[in-house]
Amino acid sequence: MRLVDARETTVSIASNMHNAAISFARMTVSVAALVTDEVRNGRRIIGYGFNSNGRYAQGGILRERLIPRILESPAESLLDPDSGVLDPLRIWDAAMRDEKPGGHGERAVAMAVVDMAAWDLAAKLAGLPLHVLLAERFPNAVRADSAMVYAAGGYYSDGGVEAVQRELLDYTDMGYRAVKIKVGGEPLDDDIRRIEAVRNVLPDDVTLAVDANARLDLDRALDYAERLEPYGLAWFEEPCGPLDYAGFTRLAASYEPPLATGENLLSADDFRNLLRYGGLRSERDILQPDPGLCYGLTEFLRILDLLQEHGWSPQQVCLHGGHQLSLALTAAFGLGPCESYPGLFAPIGGFADGFPIEGGRIGLPDVPGIGLELKGSLVPVLKALAV
Repeated sequence: MRLVDARETTVSIASNMHNAAISFARMTVSVAALVTDEVRNGRRIIGYGFNSNGRYAQGGILRERLIPRILESPAESLLDPDSGVLDPLRIWDAAMRDEKPGGHGERAVAMAVVDMAAWDLAAKLAGLPLHVLLAERFPNAVRADSAMVYAAGGYYSDGGVEAVQRELLDYTDMGYRAVKIKVGGEPLDDDIRRIEAVRNVLPDDVTLAVDANARLDLDRALDYAERLEPYGLAWFEEPCGPLDYAGFTRLAASYEPPLATGENLLSADDFRNLLRYGGLRSERDILQPDPGLCYGLTEFLRILDLLQEHGWSPQQVCLHGGHQLSLALTAAFGLGPCESYPGLFAPIGGFADGFPIEGGRIGLPDVPGIGLELKGSLVPVLKALAV
């Protein structure tokens, strides 16, 4: 068994919406394929991966550094010595060869693309869904066939508050029991009116969170925190810059309800510093790593170990990304609700087709791999890479 090729392409996920920090008008992602010489039932075994929304495609790093290192590696160096099967951990090491420590930026996103493909491949070679493979391979993972999810929406667009109300009611009709909207992109009073308008239409059993996308300076974040506190929100996400640990310490000291952050921390190093210096409260605050941005599932396993060492429950981890990889990890490691983007960021956003939300939970596909081929809008992209 050996890896015979690795391919990548850039895919547009552009839309006319924006959050408090960025527009998605030109947003792209990278999609990659790791191709083996293994053929089963007449089909070549290929692993697929992509990066999450918000960081753009990484074609240059993939083509010039990561993919050549993998393909130039001796075939046996990528195999698990006991099973003789291609090993995601060894593929990760090969791709990161000669990369200096630190400086976690765009390469973390590029590596996440490769790593997702490597784990998709490993699960397919094992003939198991990824969440089942993880449960068999890691002692802190469990076998679960569903996971909690929440709907992330409420972006700023041309439709105004009424459009946000309709959008969130659509999510509750789908079966979501927790939703999130954006704040920080308009004056504080206007954002408060958005929150009140949304709360006025949501069913009583649906919780609401807000996300400022790291747009606020500390003074504005403190102003928002004071105004938001009476609303009993599920969390106030990224009120300040992701590396502003002193800012989070100030906010945690003055804002009683949960804070949330982590989607823009791109390594275990970053999370170690957040846990040491961010002043966050393990009994209530929420951490949101994204395995589609922070070097992949392989690095997420290191992050999860760090969180447990610092006394954080897996239930306080709510993965960013809104895709099948985050969903599989949520199920396998018993995490808090996984982010979901119903109808957004096509073709990568969303889960496998044909799995309804029931009581805020969604089932996982019982097919080998991550299940990306079960998402109809993504299939043409994957087929193009398989040629």
